[in-house]
Amino acid sequence: MHGVAHFTTPFAYDCLHSIHSAINGLLPPEIRVREISAARPEFHARSSTKSKIYHYKIYNEAIMDPFHNCYAYHSAYKLNPHAMRQAAKHFVGIHDFTSFANAAHNDRERSPIKKITRFDVTEMGALLQLEVEGTGFLYRQVRNMVALLLQVGKEALPPDIVPVIIAARDRKELARVALSAPPHGLYLMSVNYDEEILKPPEGSPPNSFGRTHQLSKCRIPFY
Repeated sequence: MHGVAHFTTPFAYDCLHSIHSAINGLLPPEIRVREISAARPEFHARSSTKSKIYHYKIYNEAIMDPFHNCYAYHSAYKLNPHAMRQAAKHFVGIHDFTSFANAAHNDRERSPIKKITRFDVTEMGALLQLEVEGTGFLYRQVRNMVALLLQVGKEALPPDIVPVIIAARDRKELARVALSAPPHGLYLMSVNYDEEILKPPEGSPPNSFGRTHQLSKCRIPFY
């Protein structure tokens, strides 16, 4: 799991290790910066993306496993993965996803037309993993698509409801049959870019992957 961010500094760094350590020192322990690199002036963490991959995990047993409680959505209803796969195929392609987007300030300037390259439903024991890859997503689009697939999995709706909701281009149409899936099952697994945009400018310092403290700098006893 990882995300990508970018920022501009008022001056150049000849070594990225110090700023790497400083940023992690300001973040809560649940969030870590794993790598820092110099970027081209035209690079933008969101608009330069080639694709993003999201996972949504569903624990599909009558009793929730406490070890998955914070990391997967619990569905006590026995879901039909085959029907969910059939429905997920309808999302693949270029569509207007207005029906699957919640209102957000940033989306006012963004096109609702997005491309989904794949949408897989995989059984992993009690876990059901939904994996979707696309060139971009609107606010809560993934959670709203999952919400509709859950209704199909419960056999409350047929798989061919998906193109009907897409064609409506109206968020209210989806709201009549499904509420947004909760956030704790959703994971941004990877953000993909073209290799060319990731090449650092000439003369940039080496990437920082973090570094361990030297033992000579630690006082003994060290535990």
